[in-house]
Amino acid sequence: MNKVTKLTLQNFKKFRSFEVEFKPDLNMFIGDNEAGKSSILLALDLTISGSRNKVETIGLEHLFNIETIDEFLKSARLYTKLPELRVELFLNDLGNEFTDGKNNSDKKECNGIKLICKPSDEYSKVIAEILKDRNCLFPFEFYSIEFQTFAGHSFNSHNKCIKHILIDNSQVNSEYAMREYTKEIYYSHIKEPKEKFAHHHGYRTSKSDFKDKGLNDINSRLKTNGVENYSFGIRTSPKANLETDLTIYDGSIIIENKGKGKQCVIKTELALAKNANDLEVVLLEEPENHLSHLNTHRLIQKISDTDNKQIFIATHSDLISARLSLRNCILLNSNSNVPVKLLDLPESTAAFFIKAPDNNILQFILSSKVVLVEGDAEFILSETFFFKANNAGLKESGVHIISVDGTSFPRYLDLAKKLKIRTAVITDNDGNYEVNITERYSTYASPTIKVFSDPDDERSTFEFCIYQDNQNICDDLFSPGRRKLTVQQYMIQNKAEVAFQLLDKKQNNITPPQYIIDALKWIIEN
Repeated sequence: MNKVTKLTLQNFKKFRSFEVEFKPDLNMFIGDNEAGKSSILLALDLTISGSRNKVETIGLEHLFNIETIDEFLKSARLYTKLPELRVELFLNDLGNEFTDGKNNSDKKECNGIKLICKPSDEYSKVIAEILKDRNCLFPFEFYSIEFQTFAGHSFNSHNKCIKHILIDNSQVNSEYAMREYTKEIYYSHIKEPKEKFAHHHGYRTSKSDFKDKGLNDINSRLKTNGVENYSFGIRTSPKANLETDLTIYDGSIIIENKGKGKQCVIKTELALAKNANDLEVVLLEEPENHLSHLNTHRLIQKISDTDNKQIFIATHSDLISARLSLRNCILLNSNSNVPVKLLDLPESTAAFFIKAPDNNILQFILSSKVVLVEGDAEFILSETFFFKANNAGLKESGVHIISVDGTSFPRYLDLAKKLKIRTAVITDNDGNYEVNITERYSTYASPTIKVFSDPDDERSTFEFCIYQDNQNICDDLFSPGRRKLTVQQYMIQNKAEVAFQLLDKKQNNITPPQYIIDALKWIIEN
């Protein structure tokens, strides 16, 4: 089966220059909005499809890198300097004479295909004349759209080199998208061309029979009524054929009448199904859209069980990215064209997040400054403490506070180390600062990672520190009605409720422990 091993982009969407290598099974793109996740799926889809019509429908003005176009229009505007748009897909080595060649950016013998959009030489004089006008628009209309293999052969949608499908769940209500999806799934289950030809011939025959028999009575009445030159018939145009009329049923219900979530499930399950004429590449755009938590888990299991396809996913879902292993993720940064692959993340850490409770893993990965706290109590008071420490808010400072189980800190720090995320850990010393803090986190010491805890072993937990630094406030709030428990014992046994009461009634008066102040000051240092 064909697999895409590498993608290179030139002047495509946000990418002036971009390169990324892929795994042969599963690749997930994660990143901020506008980081380029959807653009990469689009580049894959357009190039594999070999469809000039797809490119023209989107429009070159929406595919070309805007900065490149602006720079050209501000330059001397020489015809020879007109920018080109290129997408190259390097394929696994199959020794295919049709795709094997040196017509690629590496200038090496490789298998692959490419999309090229460049000025058409036959219009060179016309383009040059247009460019003399300093107020002219960029001449997209005079660009050619070419699909070529690395061997220099042309291909199109009828002889494309890879069998693929794009499932964009953001367009679940689009009639065109549904029709295109149905057509691609239909093709993927066709065993050989003659089966398709037989279906088309049979469909035309049925329409012709209906015209001759089903409409016979009403057409006879037309003639009886003196309208002899007219009759009812069935469309036979290219816009009214088997492929345009095909749809998919779930039981006895047409897919368009199912809920959005169910449509997403049906489309994905059909695309991932094994069949005699397998799809080789499946592109999933935000597969989590419209899915319940349960159906998302089912989707994850379906993808995990698929071993006969190369799958590309663009997602914002913590659940999908963690459960399908962070080692399959490629991080795209909105401020950089350099992808970060998490393949070398410790396998035990990736396995931990596969099995761990639902978490804010993507929030952590996509942040530049993070404070990890050990529980709900610290999280509830964190925003108030941050303002007291810095006289500024979390959002304006670009800091995220994430609550995780204290035993999970090293797993997050593996990610922080890999991605150079500035991370402060606020944790309890649990009665032994040397062992639980100094020794446990020694391997993570770096300029961007620091662990904060009270150095006094007697102040072993957050609640002990809060009580000792705010005894009068705590006694005033929590001593009334106490019979069996001391205020300190009550605070330890009701951590989240105590933190909420302190926030609700005493946030202006409470004094944060010094180690927390230190952490919240350090996180915003340059």
